[in-house]
Formats: sequence, structure tokens, C-alpha cells
Amino acid sequence: MAVVGRRPHAIRMCVCVTLLLLVTVAHSFYLPGVAPQDFFKGDLLKVKVNKLTSIKTQLPYSYYSLPYCKPEKIVDSAENLGEVLRGDRIENSPYVFKMREPQMCNIVCHMTLNAKDAKEFKEKIDDEYRVNMILDNLPLVMPYKTAEMVSVAYQHGIDVGRKGHYAGRSEEKYFIFNHLAFTVKYHKDEETAAARIVGFEVKPFSVKHEHDGQWDDKTRLTTCDPHAKRSVTDSNSPQEVEENKEIVFTYDVEFQESEIKWASRWDTYLYMADDQIHWFSIVNSLMIVLFLSGMVAMIMLRTLYRDISKYNQLETQEEAQEETGWKLVHGDVFRPPMNSDLLCVYVGTGVQFFGMILVTIIFAALGFLSPSNRGGLMTAMLLLWVFMGLFAGYASARLYKMFKGTEWKKMTLKTALIFPAILFAIFFVLNALIWGEESSGAVPFGTMFALVVLWFGISVPLVFVGSYVGSKKPAIEPPVKTNKIPRQIPEQAWYMNPIFSILIGGVLPFGAVFIELFFILSSIWLHQFYYIFGFLFVVFLILIVTCAEITVVLCYFQLCSEDYLWWWRSYLTSGSSALYLFLYAAFYFFTRLNITKPVSGVLYFGYMLIGSYAFFMLTGTIGFYACFWFTRLIYSSVKID
Repeated sequence: MAVVGRRPHAIRMCVCVTLLLLVTVAHSFYLPGVAPQDFFKGDLLKVKVNKLTSIKTQLPYSYYSLPYCKPEKIVDSAENLGEVLRGDRIENSPYVFKMREPQMCNIVCHMTLNAKDAKEFKEKIDDEYRVNMILDNLPLVMPYKTAEMVSVAYQHGIDVGRKGHYAGRSEEKYFIFNHLAFTVKYHKDEETAAARIVGFEVKPFSVKHEHDGQWDDKTRLTTCDPHAKRSVTDSNSPQEVEENKEIVFTYDVEFQESEIKWASRWDTYLYMADDQIHWFSIVNSLMIVLFLSGMVAMIMLRTLYRDISKYNQLETQEEAQEETGWKLVHGDVFRPPMNSDLLCVYVGTGVQFFGMILVTIIFAALGFLSPSNRGGLMTAMLLLWVFMGLFAGYASARLYKMFKGTEWKKMTLKTALIFPAILFAIFFVLNALIWGEESSGAVPFGTMFALVVLWFGISVPLVFVGSYVGSKKPAIEPPVKTNKIPRQIPEQAWYMNPIFSILIGGVLPFGAVFIELFFILSSIWLHQFYYIFGFLFVVFLILIVTCAEITVVLCYFQLCSEDYLWWWRSYLTSGSSALYLFLYAAFYFFTRLNITKPVSGVLYFGYMLIGSYAFFMLTGTIGFYACFWFTRLIYSSVKID
């Protein structure tokens, strides 16, 4: 009795510990992706430039695609696979500082715009392009604050320029930000006098610089002169972008000591002012889960228990014939479906996606895929996808053997090729469009070749290895025998129509994730940092439970209606949430994004189509396995002569 009495207490303890762990993970923590670098006074600090980005076109360009000031020799930084796929192009720049030595009005270069240069600057200003720079692996940010905001926010990168007009005139002009006032924040070690960079901020100004006489190397500016302590503080006399206009690019740099430690320097970038919304998202999703769990519990504990008990007590064949519902279809429920080999392929690919996403989210939530390691997340996802081919082959082969398939090699080849081939075809078309726009986002031929090598050199062989292991395992035996002649399915009620029930089934899984989906889309298309993988992990767990429960509930109703064609329907029921995901992506496009170029629109819907297709396979596989487990469980509980 003492043991029984302790059980509720032990259960409560387990629940409390689990919740505590989830909350801890939800806040995430940061494991640095690079080792800290110490700088002493006077050490050179080299600013690097990254791609030009725009949320209006979604087409990145190399920094030097615009006629900005260039160093003597442009040197490309080594980039990982994820960086190349993101369109990052990191190069050196003429901006060079000395640690803790402020500089005022340093002249970078002087130029006179020709018609082509002026046109390029105007186009980029029109499309709201931003310049991105990096110092000690920290991206450049511009602090700003509006009247409604409580704390300072940070814009990633700085605008190339702005459109405006002079006071008293209506004619619109283009102005370029040609003076940058940098602030480098550092944390000083009192013992060694070394310092570590913890912040890189800028205030851009548009200034029409003036000077006496002809321009040469010794020319001093009258608008900005370190000798006269005259600095730039406003853009009252802005620099216009026009043909034959003279532009002088300048910069200031000041150093500020900061209390922020090196390990916490990314907090500024990753700060989420709206984490309340994420908690609301999780509570909203949990309500859906509780509702579904209640329905499943009712089915399992009341209906099924009663049905199984009554069915097992039946003594005569006549009584058995009088029974209706799910028991009657026991001789057909495990009959292999139409296109069973294709179902095996889709289930295998879904397992591959499930493994990739689960491992990625866990590693990201633990801080191993930090944003300081640019492209790390994408590289990790690609490599995990390749190695998860082992599980894809195994899962598809096990199912195929249960269906008594004989051509396992052909089925394995389909598992290895169908989804990647569709993905590659769409990606190739989108890449050709990006190439046509001469964007740095176009994947080079060498990287494309590397992706093909990963696919055929590693992923395909691993699928075959997994499939070979799966095919050598004993076949999964159904708990009841299958009749030779299929039973006729009675006419179904309108609400049990396959299309209707499949579309209804996708609503709740989508409802469990759509709030978090908003933040994911914003991070991808509005170039914001997404680093709340703890929340995402919890939402992913809720998605798994929701997909499983809604499929089990609808599968039970279907079997009660004496419709035993559940194999494909279980996959499509939860998989239909992908349709709602794509429709939401379209809604997001028209309400949140300001994309006007047709090419950019095609890119958006092309990438979202790939994402929705992947989501279909993921959720469909979860629903399928839940229903597979459920049917085996209930039919193994019934005595069949």
C-alpha cells in the first residue's frame, strides 16, 4: 500500500521536472561558434563586407556590384556550404580601424559618378537595399527608437541611401549615405589590458562634402575636418546621386567600453521583445492537444474497451454477424493498399525528414548551431538529410516487406530519388532565375556539383544500406488474417467523404504551429534572426502529438463506418496541413511582404512550395505511423477464430 500511495507524488515530480526542462530549453543558451579574439591597443581591426540584401526583392548582390570604394586587392573569405546557398559573399574592405584609437573624418575614397554608376545606385535605393558589414564575426547594426518603443531596437545593416526632396520642392531626389559613424564596443580585461569586441554599431549620414581647390591626396575637407574638430552630426546638406556628381566617402570610429561580456555579445541581436506571443502560441497549441487527447482517451478507454469486451464475449456466429463497426472489417483492414510501393517511398522520405528536423532542432536548442556560425544551420540540415537516408531506406523496406513486395531494389531507388529529384528540379529552375538577375544568391556550378555528389555519393548508398538491413528483418505480421475476397464498403455519410475528412484533419496540426510559423517566415523573408529553438522544439513536440491524435480519431471513425481503406487516408489526413501552410504562406506574401518584382514572387512561392511539400511528408508520416500503431493495437485485442 505504501508503494501505491507514493505513485501520485512520483508522477507529480516527473511532470514538474519535465516542465522545468522544457522551460529551460525554451529560453535556449548560447555556445559560441568561434573562439574569442583578444585585441590590444593599436591592433588592426579589419572590417569585412557581406552581401547587399533587400526584403523587397529577396535577391542578394555582392557588395562590390555597386561602385563602392575598393581596397587595393579584393580577397574573398572562405565560405561554408550553407553560406554559399544563402548567397553570402564575404570580402575585405577599405575600412580599417586601430583598436581603441578613435578616428574622425577618415577619407575612404573620392569618385565622380558616371551615368551607369548613378543608375545602379538609384536602382538599389529604389529596391531598399542594405549594406551588411562584419567586424570580428559580429554583423553591423544600426540602433533606432520610435515613439512607441520602450527600448532601443537594432536594424541589421544600413540602407544604401534614401529617397526624399528638398524643402519647398516636390521633385524626388536620391541621396546616398556616404559618411558612416561607427561605434565599436569592447569589454576590457583589467588584468591583461586586452579587450574583446562585443558590439559593432553605426549611424549613417548623407553629406555633400566640400573642399578647396582641385582634389588630390592631400585635400582637406571643409565639411568634416579632424584638425579643426569639425565632425558630421546631421544630414542637413545631403549628397545627391546624379551623373557627374562628386562623392567623397568618409567615416568616423569611436570606441566605447561595455559591461557586456564576450559570451553575451549576441544577446542584442537575438533579443525577442515579443516572447509573450511565443508562450501564447504554446498555450494555444496545448489547448488543441488537450482537446484531442480527451477524444482519444474517450475512444480508447470507453468505446474501445466496451467494444472489445462485448466482441470477445460473443459465442455464436449469428451474434458476430449482427455486430457492426470496426470489428467487421478485420479481414480487410490490413489488405495492402493501391500503389503500396509509392506509400513506402513517401513514408521512408518522411522518416528521413523527421530525423533531420528533430536532430537539428535539438542541437540548435542546445546552442550548437549559433548564428555566429553563419550558414551552420543550413549546412547541418543538409548533412543530416544525407545521413538520415539510412533510416529512410530501412523504414520503406520494412513496410514494403509487410506488403509482400518483391522488387525492393526498385522501391529503394524510388525512395532515394523521388523527393530529391523533385526538389532539385524546382531548385534548378529557381537558381536559373536568380542567375538571370546576376544575383550573388545564384548557387555556383561547383556548389551544385558538390550537392549532386552528396546526393549520389552518400545519400543514395545509405538508403540502399538501410533498405538492405530492413529487407533482411522478418516481415511485420498483421495481428489478423486478411480475407482473399475484399469486403464491399457500404455507402458513407457525407461527413465521412475522403476529401472532406482529409481536409478537416489538416486544420488542427496547422493550428498548433501557425503562430510560430509567422516568426519563422519573418526570419527567412524579412532577414531577422531566429534563435528561439527552445520554443520551436516544444511546438514540434506538440505538432507530433496533434498529428498522431487527429489521425487516430478520424481513422477510428472511418473504421466504424466499415471503410477499411485507411493506409493512404491516414497519411493524407495529417499531411493535408501542408495545404494550409502553403495558403498561409500566400496570405503572408500579400499582407506582410512588399515584393513587387515577378522574379522575386516566383522565388518566394517556389521555395514555399518546397517547404510545404516537405511539411506534407513530415506530418503525413507521423499520422501514418500513429494510425498503423492504433490499428495493430485494437485488432490484436480482439479474438478472431
